[in-house]
Amino acid sequence: MKKTAVIMGSDSDIKVVGKALDILRSFDLPFTVHIMSAHRTPDEVSGFARSVAENGYGVIIAAAGKAAHLAGVIASHTPLPVIGIPVSSSDLGGMDALLSTVQMPSGIPVATVAIDGSANAAWLAVRILALEDNELSLALNMRIRVMAEEVKKKNLLLQQQIKKEAE
Repeated sequence: MKKTAVIMGSDSDIKVVGKALDILRSFDLPFTVHIMSAHRTPDEVSGFARSVAENGYGVIIAAAGKAAHLAGVIASHTPLPVIGIPVSSSDLGGMDALLSTVQMPSGIPVATVAIDGSANAAWLAVRILALEDNELSLALNMRIRVMAEEVKKKNLLLQQQIKKEAE
């Protein structure tokens, strides 16, 4: 099974990234977590990104705030899919990070989730990895069915409550 690399621009991003790690763990997916800065440690970022495919990774999740160039720099050094998580900050509420992550030049795509949307970053990573892993695909499809059943149960409870209130 291919690994997921989770890269954060700062140790303060762990609060956001934690949800993604929980989801990856729930699928028993192997992953590594690193702190690297596109601006402060660019050589480490590019070296890591150049080596991910040969080191058994299948997807990269990159979380960064403010200028948020981390995901884009990684994407410029690897053909693997990169998922960017724009992290909110007190300055502009994460809009700066969102725009920096989503506005990539043609040919260097970064799949971008919502501000602080690490859960969806992990869900997208699972979907990408499931394309080549039948066991993971089955587990993903089962989880999707469970989520649908939970919504149906909630709707049924709501309908019963509304009916009682109408009587």
